[in-house]
Amino acid sequence: ADLEAIGGDMFAYVCGVVGIATTMFGCVAGSGSSASGAIGAIGGTGSIGSGVVGGVSSGGSGGSGFYMAVAASGTGNVMTSPDGITWTARAVAENNQWLDIIFGGGVIVAVANSGTHRIMTTADGLTWTAITAPENNDWRSLAYGNGIFVAVSQDGTNRVMTSPDGITWTARAAAENNQWLDVVFGNGIFVAVAQTGTNRVMTSPDGITWTARAAAESNSWFAVTYGNGLFAAVAIDGTNRVMTSPDGITWTARSAAAANLWIDIAYGNGVFVATSSTGTNRVMTSPDGITWTARAAAENNQWNLTFANGQFVAVAATGTNRVMTSPDGITWTLRSAAENNEWQSVQYCPSGGGGNGAGGFGIAGSSAVLGSAGDANGFFQGKGGSINESGQNYGGGAGADGTGADGLILLVY
Repeated sequence: ADLEAIGGDMFAYVCGVVGIATTMFGCVAGSGSSASGAIGAIGGTGSIGSGVVGGVSSGGSGGSGFYMAVAASGTGNVMTSPDGITWTARAVAENNQWLDIIFGGGVIVAVANSGTHRIMTTADGLTWTAITAPENNDWRSLAYGNGIFVAVSQDGTNRVMTSPDGITWTARAAAENNQWLDVVFGNGIFVAVAQTGTNRVMTSPDGITWTARAAAESNSWFAVTYGNGLFAAVAIDGTNRVMTSPDGITWTARSAAAANLWIDIAYGNGVFVATSSTGTNRVMTSPDGITWTARAAAENNQWNLTFANGQFVAVAATGTNRVMTSPDGITWTLRSAAENNEWQSVQYCPSGGGGNGAGGFGIAGSSAVLGSAGDANGFFQGKGGSINESGQNYGGGAGADGTGADGLILLVY
């Protein structure tokens, strides 16, 4: 009777809340049990992402060094050699009387005492570019040091010229208007020698400002070099045809091995070597620049020389074989020149270095994602998997979803 007293309206309300269609009297909703969903499964351990190591590309190969000689006559006034033994004739910018050559700052420069363009430059010894000198002097010698080229001449208003690159040149005043025949760079200064004048030596820290210095004797000084902490010069006349200096300022006369016309000098392998255009023995050597010993040349030619790449190489303006080489300055071997020109100077041009290879970019390793917590999927309040049970290390798969049990509907009738 009590249930019937509830009436149809209340019945309809209760049954509507729980969402159950029924025709039964006295239907009430039971409360859903809050059963916890199962804890999500622990995610599997993810693998550590590995970065790909970038490969390093190799740099370009540098060119090989070579010897180069210039001449005052001939069709090909330049010749080159990879070893000082085998020589190849090369064409020049102009067929002038080329007297000296130097390598510096990645460029080769030659000077002449004749012609419209008395300077020429090249980067490879094959293709030459003619350059106008600031004055058309009798340019005799070149040196390179402290990032600057310096040339000296035996005539003209300004008997020195300088260039930072071998292309653009500026005339400079010499300390005296002597016949300057050779210049060298050593011990941080330029030193030039002359065959005429009151003071036959001049020095400069930069090739621009020059100071006259007294020579040991007023000889015709033809060549000067620097080696083992000492400047040494040779002459074609005079009582003592050698002089030495530790600083280019104070000079001391030394006796030559013979009274020849000594025209060139070089230093290498612990020995000074001088060559001449006259005499029975046209080479002399010295371990210290003071005591000299006569040596036989391979032929009695007019020799000029250099030391580079472990050997002395000499070229001649006369003779049948106009090249000779020596490992020590004592024993010489004849070599054939590319042409029988009047070879005046020889230098070595070192190889260029290879370019640096660029390293490849490494690809970043992928980061594993942490495992996700299980979702709560219960009808009322099922409990999802705990975040504390997520994947470990670098993360793995997500935790399995926990499923809450549905709340129960209790029917009372």
